[in-house]
Amino acid sequence: MSGRTGGSTVGSVRVLTQRDLAAAVSIVSANPIENVFVASRIRTAGVDAANLGCPIWGYESGGLLRSICHAGSNMVPVNADAAAVEAFAEFAGRERICSSIIGPAEVAMSLWRRLSERWGASWSRVRETRPHQPVMAISADPVVAADPRVRRVTLEHWDAYYEAAVKMYTEEVGVSPLLGNPAGYRFYVRQLITSGRAFGIFEGDRVLFKADLGSVSGSVSQVQGVWLEPELRGRGLAAPAMAGVVRLARTVVPTVSLYVNDFNLPARATYARVGFTDVGEFATILY
Repeated sequence: MSGRTGGSTVGSVRVLTQRDLAAAVSIVSANPIENVFVASRIRTAGVDAANLGCPIWGYESGGLLRSICHAGSNMVPVNADAAAVEAFAEFAGRERICSSIIGPAEVAMSLWRRLSERWGASWSRVRETRPHQPVMAISADPVVAADPRVRRVTLEHWDAYYEAAVKMYTEEVGVSPLLGNPAGYRFYVRQLITSGRAFGIFEGDRVLFKADLGSVSGSVSQVQGVWLEPELRGRGLAAPAMAGVVRLARTVVPTVSLYVNDFNLPARATYARVGFTDVGEFATILY
């Protein structure tokens, strides 16, 4: 029986309620760059599943909340040691709801392995694993000149930006975001635009470059969805474009972060040229 069934708990894991918000915020605040995704979600919507759209699991030891796990379409463990990983894997049960596991590399890979050992094919059969994804950050002005064409996107370019976002997602993840909930993805892109977190370079209605702030919390933002028109790649345009994103993002919060696949050497070199430095490592398991 799944640990979620009937609202019961397994071991020292339970579903958090709004009463746990302060303790959860304290946990994510311990590493603002690493935890920016979960921090941005719970600081915006709290930890109650009805508001957040998914549960947050909490691992308790000695009467204290030690670790949490975002248990939505992205499963994201936070501050999880070996005992928390074991407990989360047991609580998760055989039925997999998430489409990915993301987090600090050692923790995310350990959680996936334990879920696979405990529950079998529903967790072990994956589309792809990306065990080494450098986490990079910059807390100063970029070291290359910013492309002055980079600007915040407005709804005037919603359709074009949406089409570029679909291309980026499909290229990066390997499947189209429209396979699951196309209306939902279109609304998500609109939210990025209306919140001032979408950036781009345009030539008329054509998107040449795009990037988003997928998460913003406290003093940290996380860039995602970086895409340059394929025919423009290799011309030295990406670094100035990213510098433009950094300059705009740092008007919101001082630290800009991202994570990138270790095998994407051109992207890693681009970010390094802008002034990003390695501050950690993530892993992603894709279903």
